Amino acid sequence: MPNKEKKYILAHDHGTSGSKAAIVSVYGEVIDFEFEETPIYLFEGGGAEQNPDEWWNAIITTSKRLIDKELVPVEDIVGICVSSQWSGTVAVDKDGNHLMNAIIWMDTRGAKYIKKKMGGLIEVSGYSIKHILQYFLKMGGWINITGGAPGLAGKDPIAHILLIKHEYPEIYEKTYKFLECKDFINLKFTGKFAASYDSIQLHWVTDIRDINNIHYHDGLIKKFKIDKDKLPPLKQAIDVLGPIKKEVADELGLQKDVKLVMGSPDLQSATIGSGAVQDYEAHVYIGTSSWIICHVPFKKTDIFHNIASLPSAIPGKYFAATEQETAGACLSFLRDNILYHKDELLQEENLSDDYLHGIYKIFDKIAETAPAGSNKLIFTPWLWGERTPIEDHTIRAGLMNVSLKTTRADLIRAIYEGVAYNSRWLLKYLEKFVNRKLEPLNMIGGGANSNIWCQIYADVLNRTIRQVKDPIQANARGAAFIASVGLGYISFEDIPKYIEYTNIYTPNPEHRQIYDELFEEFVNIYETNRKMYRRLNSSE
Repeated sequence: MPNKEKKYILAHDHGTSGSKAAIVSVYGEVIDFEFEETPIYLFEGGGAEQNPDEWWNAIITTSKRLIDKELVPVEDIVGICVSSQWSGTVAVDKDGNHLMNAIIWMDTRGAKYIKKKMGGLIEVSGYSIKHILQYFLKMGGWINITGGAPGLAGKDPIAHILLIKHEYPEIYEKTYKFLECKDFINLKFTGKFAASYDSIQLHWVTDIRDINNIHYHDGLIKKFKIDKDKLPPLKQAIDVLGPIKKEVADELGLQKDVKLVMGSPDLQSATIGSGAVQDYEAHVYIGTSSWIICHVPFKKTDIFHNIASLPSAIPGKYFAATEQETAGACLSFLRDNILYHKDELLQEENLSDDYLHGIYKIFDKIAETAPAGSNKLIFTPWLWGERTPIEDHTIRAGLMNVSLKTTRADLIRAIYEGVAYNSRWLLKYLEKFVNRKLEPLNMIGGGANSNIWCQIYADVLNRTIRQVKDPIQANARGAAFIASVGLGYISFEDIPKYIEYTNIYTPNPEHRQIYDELFEEFVNIYETNRKMYRRLNSSE
């Protein structure tokens, strides 16, 4: 066994808004971190891309800034592990060079190709028994093999690959491998092409029926008419991919024998970092997006609500995967697009990054002054469509029941509550999926730094919320734990004893009636307006 004293992992939490490097002990103690933003490029027709060079520059920059602080002896940094945004696609050549921008999880341009491959089927939700029967006849085998099926919104990597094949054929031909975001970064560190069983999942071409024998399914690959040799070899999340390249070690000032462990996408890493690693222990994540996840001892799919058992970072385990598209992004939208937009009315020199980051604490204070229920103002957080519990890329955010009496405090609190209503909607079907009440819920992510948001979640969901210490570090902590297991320092069963909680929030019974009433209306807003959203936004 390796020496367990004073060893550290350089963990990378690579998200949509930027990349964070953290030095984390093999027992999950975050020593320090550095963050660098990376831009998103949005295009008409549903395009959403990022530049992989900007990813790598951010990773190198944050790593060097962190290591140069000399917080720990460099010889005690024994591993690197990456957690990254999921459902992205990087086309690379044999030399590991990317051939175009990365197509990320927000991109919907491949929807038409997925719908064509799926036989032109439309979404199940809200349609007749005839359409539902057609759907199951078409998708039953697919779901049995993979646990799910390609989303019709076109946000999965398989849709990205089909988009490239049909609209960028010269790129498709030059592509040696299509890699997920995390696996591209691993390639940059090691020079080796590989994907983990969990990162490849949303390509929907792997057979996961035997959780201990996950492999590509030739029949599904043939259905898509893509080239199998353009897909990477598969490994476990805890496998060592190899030592980092000499030039990378030299640039960062690390030892040459530092090992890179495969790691996992953000959902799976955060699950580990939340401490909820046993079956039916659940956590809520609030970052740019949001999810509620728990490990389960079975393979199952709820096609109506987009919930499925998928491979975990823990070998031999499934987790029940759910996700809502925009959560913390709603507050960022309020800050950047509405209140503090840099234009001729608000000069850029008055808006430092530190000032803008501090706005969230101001939002917290303002939200605390509004009553529970925000005087019956309801916000729907669907800024970029939704995945769970309904998959509908056409729905959009809105404020309902605005009056002349509506205040800024009502508006801000309504955004916090609207995100929580969507989580309650999701939790309702997740608990049906696992056939039990999920309580308590560990809360992680940047949104979990907000005490008021944690309490709102406890009240809206009517569940005990445990605020994990340093919740924004859950992805990095999870990546470090994965590396620590892979390098032999701990086991997954050890992880809960290393998790600390800042606060425990219990539901306030005085708020039960108002939140039950407004949640019912929240769901009614979707049911009443979904056809309107489809008419307005189906071309996006």
